[in-house]
Amino acid sequence: MNFREIAEYRQSCRAYNSDKAVENEKLQAILEVARLSPSACNGQPYRITVCKGESAKKVAKATEGLGMNKFASEAPIMLVISEMPYVRSAAVGAKLKHNDYRSIDIGILSAYITAEATAQGLSTCILGWLDDAKLRAICGVSGQVRLVITLGYAKDSDKLRAKKRKEMCELVSFIE
Repeated sequence: MNFREIAEYRQSCRAYNSDKAVENEKLQAILEVARLSPSACNGQPYRITVCKGESAKKVAKATEGLGMNKFASEAPIMLVISEMPYVRSAAVGAKLKHNDYRSIDIGILSAYITAEATAQGLSTCILGWLDDAKLRAICGVSGQVRLVITLGYAKDSDKLRAKKRKEMCELVSFIE
């Protein structure tokens, strides 16, 4: 798959085949691409906690408040993304420029993870609705949990949906 095909094919999965395990080679390929993702000052101010089995079920439960993300418990793997401290140079830049580079870096990381998962024939969904305190306890992390990414094989019934996106003219301006 080239990147355009990945972008066209990737969607948020809401129905996982809980009986089909993710091969370790595919998981390792995704984590290696995540390791290579760019970040401010190459600081990588995040931690990825890979949860499988019972820990994945606990993580899913911590994302299902108020009826949200009910499908999450079907995913065999949950990637919990927590924020870590800046490296010194990025911390200085963030303070001087009033910019939250960690959130940007976590967004880039998530894009790399979901793109590589798609290239590996897997499905993902990025979850922002979560219980930070519960997830920190489950994963044993001190940094704030920013996202959880579900990972697994989609059910056959989870067909590719038409993309609903803004028109190019609503997103892009040209200045000469």
